[in-house]
Amino acid sequence: MTLIDTQAPMAAREAISLSEPKDFIALLKPRVMSLVVLTAVTGLVVAPAQMNPTLAIISILAIAVGAGAAGALNMWYDADIDALMSRTAKRPVPTGRVSGEAALTFGLALSLLSVCLLGLASNWFAAGFLAFTIFFYAVIYTMGLKRFTPQNIVIGGAAGAFPPMIGYAAATGTVSLESTILFLIIFLWTPPHFWALALFKLRDYGTANVPMLPNVAGERATRIQIFAYSVVLAPVGAAPFFLGYAGPAYGVVSILLGLNFLRHAIAVLKMADGDEKMIPAKKLFGFSILYLFGLFAMLLVDAAITLAVGG
Repeated sequence: MTLIDTQAPMAAREAISLSEPKDFIALLKPRVMSLVVLTAVTGLVVAPAQMNPTLAIISILAIAVGAGAAGALNMWYDADIDALMSRTAKRPVPTGRVSGEAALTFGLALSLLSVCLLGLASNWFAAGFLAFTIFFYAVIYTMGLKRFTPQNIVIGGAAGAFPPMIGYAAATGTVSLESTILFLIIFLWTPPHFWALALFKLRDYGTANVPMLPNVAGERATRIQIFAYSVVLAPVGAAPFFLGYAGPAYGVVSILLGLNFLRHAIAVLKMADGDEKMIPAKKLFGFSILYLFGLFAMLLVDAAITLAVGG
């Protein structure tokens, strides 16, 4: 009896000691958070209103924390399927470094903190928008769409496309056509980006029984869809220039990036079924990240040039 009593606390201490700060940072999905920060900053900067710099920084921090909270909730709920896929098997929850209960509590606490912080730093419309985005990603996408429809990425991609609108709303208290276009760029970018990944991670998603498009409709249908979305994305990516929201520098870069995106999409379209190496899909996936970062970085540069010239 004494032996059991002394071993139980030791086991508990060992379990607790597995969690390190870096594991909780991993729950926030730092790579995704960096994209959220970039797009949210862009939405805030292009807005026709100036925020107090300190409040603007706090607002962006709140949006980043909200994105991290959604990531933690996603990892809590998806621990079972994450454990089955090579890309996600080493995440903190499936490996046991962070318990499911800790991840859930962490995600909920950060959700509340981020929404309250954004409301106090900017306005409650933006805060409500952030709360809806967290709910959309954690509940509608993660708990609802992801496991039940091959269109999970298309619909769920809206959550990742909201940050520039939230940043814009933080500065203005509303949304507009400009921020909607930024939303559309990310929304249309998401399917070809993730379906390219799904093509060369086909077996992973099959093992986890996640109905990604290649597993349900086949590789050819997926390649066609990737190409179709890319055809629409390219002109939408250049729309800020053609609609007068961005200058010539952005116009040139966005057109070149869009043409390159199409080049990669065409290469994917021409892939043979059962291609083992999936080189074109891997190249499109890698370039798609550069594409989105390039567009939003150029919007920031364009805004800086406009400000300098105006000053």
